[in-house]
Amino acid sequence: MVKERLAGSRIREKRLDRGLRQAAVAEAVGISPSYLNLIEHNRRRIGGKLLSDIARVLEVDPARLTEGVSAETLDQLRAAAGMLGADVELAQAEEMAARYPGWSALTVAQARRIGTLQQQLQVLTDRMAHDPQLAGALHEVISAVSAIRSSSSILVGSEQLDDDWRRRFHENIHNDSLRLAASSEALIAYLDAPGNEADQISLPIEQVESYLGQTSFHLAALEDATATPDDVVEQSGLSGAAKTLLAQFAAQYGDDAARLPLAPFAQASKELDYDPAALAQRFGAPFGLVLRRLASLPVRQGHPPLGLVVCDAAGVVTLMKTVPGFAVPRAGGACPLWPLFAALGRPGQPLRLDVALPGANAPRFLCYAIAEAQPAIRFDIPPMVQSTMLVLPDPPAPQASPLPVGVSCRICPRANCVNRREPALAGL
Repeated sequence: MVKERLAGSRIREKRLDRGLRQAAVAEAVGISPSYLNLIEHNRRRIGGKLLSDIARVLEVDPARLTEGVSAETLDQLRAAAGMLGADVELAQAEEMAARYPGWSALTVAQARRIGTLQQQLQVLTDRMAHDPQLAGALHEVISAVSAIRSSSSILVGSEQLDDDWRRRFHENIHNDSLRLAASSEALIAYLDAPGNEADQISLPIEQVESYLGQTSFHLAALEDATATPDDVVEQSGLSGAAKTLLAQFAAQYGDDAARLPLAPFAQASKELDYDPAALAQRFGAPFGLVLRRLASLPVRQGHPPLGLVVCDAAGVVTLMKTVPGFAVPRAGGACPLWPLFAALGRPGQPLRLDVALPGANAPRFLCYAIAEAQPAIRFDIPPMVQSTMLVLPDPPAPQASPLPVGVSCRICPRANCVNRREPALAGL
């Protein structure tokens, strides 16, 4: 969905860039300077011949003055402002995105980078504090250094040593230095960053989602059984934790494809207008399975782009397939009104809700969600609950008012929301 760009601000910007006076431009297009002033301050709409005439005088394409700012870009810019934790002119976010799209894109990219680095720092902090292998390596380094220091302090002391004792201390220092070198190399190898650049700039789950996003989360090799999940993982080029996460996804994908083969399911989806409840009834399949299969339908074969979000019982997002305008924070603090989280309080009950983000022209989505208990693998262990939500962008007009949701409380302008956890940033 596209928001109307502030054409007046763009006209004023281009006029000033060319050093033209307001009166000169107004005279050239046959309007009064006061009317042009109202246009430049976005108090009068503009279009048709007048827009073309002004664009001609400013020597720009008319589309450059009116092209839209995507709701997704605007949401990302507001989310970036939410990270600052100080007064930010959020009311001017749309104007900034309209007038300076390059700087806005840079701001969004830097905010993502900062968020990724903060998460990596937390992971490394936990690793430094609780990793037994790291603690053992550091202990070995400290032990070797202490031994070398002890032996060398004796050698440089005032006490006279005979040649035999001096030789023994020299030998001890030599052996301890070899031990220090070996333990230091092991420690450096353990802490060394992976060589894959993608591993350095994103979290493992983001690497998996980026890889799956190349095919819109559709794995054709698993649909026709020409490859195994292990084959998909090996051919992905991922490594480390990302490879493990992809293996889990591919294994579930293969099971889902076997239970609901693509050809009949895709045909039925078109016939039933992608209604998960109707599809679950026709195939006698679990609701969560149907949601996952709908999200895996290939867009290139005429199916609509459908988003998918999965979270655990703590509300932590473990997988996300995005669609334009849809955003749920991965690191926590998401709006609790999304059906994804509401389903956790009603396990086993399918939910269907129209939701709308804040703003007059904000995007609206149709969401299907369900929380299901995963099969237990041992006795006396509480079942693992997983919530799944399918997201349909730009659905038909709902029969009732959509549920008002937000991205997170810090950037949500809904002042009277009873679920608010913290005040919104000033100026929102």
